[in-house]
Amino acid sequence: MEESSDEPHDETPPRAEQQQQPQHPEHQEVESLRRKIKYFFMNPCEKYHARGRKPWKLMLQIIKIAIITIQLVSFGLSNQMVVTFKEENLMAFKHLFLKDYVDGGVDTYAVYRQADVYDHIEHIITQYGLLHNITVGNHEYEKNGGVYTPLSLCQQFYRNGTIYPGNETIEIDAHVDTECLKVSPMYRPLPRPHFELHFKRMLSVQIRFVLKAINLQTVRHRELPDCYDFTVMITFTNEAHSGRIKVDLENDVEINECRDWNVTGASARNIYLTVLFDCLIVVTCITSLTLCTRSVINGIQLQREYTHYCRLHCGEEVPWSDRLEFVNGWYILIIASDTLTIIGSILKMEIQTKVLTSYDVCSIFLGTGTMFVWIGVIRYMGYFRKYNILILTLRAAFPNVIRFICCAGIIYVSYCFCGWIVLGPYHEKFRTLNTVSECLFSLINGDDMFPTFKIMKQKSSLVWIFSRVYLYTFVSLFIYMILSLFITIITDTYDTIKQQQQSGTPTSELHKFLSVCKDLPNSGVYRLDNTSCFINCCINCCVSRQRGDQDRLTSEA
Repeated sequence: MEESSDEPHDETPPRAEQQQQPQHPEHQEVESLRRKIKYFFMNPCEKYHARGRKPWKLMLQIIKIAIITIQLVSFGLSNQMVVTFKEENLMAFKHLFLKDYVDGGVDTYAVYRQADVYDHIEHIITQYGLLHNITVGNHEYEKNGGVYTPLSLCQQFYRNGTIYPGNETIEIDAHVDTECLKVSPMYRPLPRPHFELHFKRMLSVQIRFVLKAINLQTVRHRELPDCYDFTVMITFTNEAHSGRIKVDLENDVEINECRDWNVTGASARNIYLTVLFDCLIVVTCITSLTLCTRSVINGIQLQREYTHYCRLHCGEEVPWSDRLEFVNGWYILIIASDTLTIIGSILKMEIQTKVLTSYDVCSIFLGTGTMFVWIGVIRYMGYFRKYNILILTLRAAFPNVIRFICCAGIIYVSYCFCGWIVLGPYHEKFRTLNTVSECLFSLINGDDMFPTFKIMKQKSSLVWIFSRVYLYTFVSLFIYMILSLFITIITDTYDTIKQQQQSGTPTSELHKFLSVCKDLPNSGVYRLDNTSCFINCCINCCVSRQRGDQDRLTSEA
């Protein structure tokens, strides 16, 4: 009894001494690493409570979203005027140079008689010669050294050929010759040129000329006008020799800087203000790019520290899933969007100052950059627990979705090749691989089903039966099986993430390592690493100052 009563009495002092003793240095390093990693994964509000650092990156991203959206809307309106001008000029050229052209025609514009081919060519040349008298636009001929650039009329045909369809005999030289005729523009109707067409051997006839115009609708928006070069190409295609010559008008556009302009009321001040606004966006994106790059570098360094700790103390290698946790994908997305926006803004400034006119390239950079910026808004929605489940589900389901798409894509490609070869001669939507892919993808989404079945021509009973089996099996396989399995993968991942959030159990070794730290952001422990050095320095300075005062008093005494 006495021994038992003495045991707790003897154990109490060591426990008290153990509580008063400082922690082991290795334990302090582990706790410091754990707090550092936990601070790294905090959201901006938690970091503000933890160390009092203001969320500059968050505020910068909000400002960047606003100014980039304003820039995109402004550029979109300007680009819309360019696209409208191109489309309206293309329609005007079709009505001017194509004889009896009708808008919205269902059938392809074509001719079927030899006399019609000559009439159409003569009509094009006549309209070209009377351009100043017939056009309602500001179109003008191209000049080269003070001389008008002539219209080019070229015919391509087989070199020699003797064709007798009635006797089923043919003798032809596969070499292709080209015969051209130049017609200079005049301010009066041109005479009909002596140009013989070899219809039996003819492959195509191409008429090419260049017209210039100025887009004046930008003046109303206080922008400098652009000068356009329209290369008009009218092609009569007879490669099939089927008795039907298709006529097509294409229009290549080149936008140039006007050499001399003087627009009253269009002050250059508006252009300079727009350029300054673009410069502000470039500076903002460079700042955002720098901050996000620094955060990515800090995450990689922290990942190395955690990997070194696990290898040294636990004897284990960190899996790649935990290593990728330190690489914030949102920062990578922001870096990509900043890079695209900087390049697009520089191109936009050059377009505004009429140094460049590449609207399409600038649109791709600005559009993609703005899309990434707005997608990055989801990151801040993820700070709320109820909205974060979408991001977690997409990230967790992404590997399984990629594997599933690869397997389903093989089946999809096999159906594309089969439909192209078998149904192509009988179905308009299966003529090319591109149209086959578009048709099948529409069927997966439930679009255009009945017309796809209806358009199939019943010229061959065997092919018609095959088309029914082909379409029914494809729809049944992809809609009822593959698409349902795809939805099941997303649903199962969603349920798993939801259960994990409700249970609160760690899902990886990294989360288990961080779950030991129960310190809240506003607990103040995260400030110790920053303030301990300052406090120790102050204490050492005070102690050294007191010792110096004592030594001075002693020496004086």
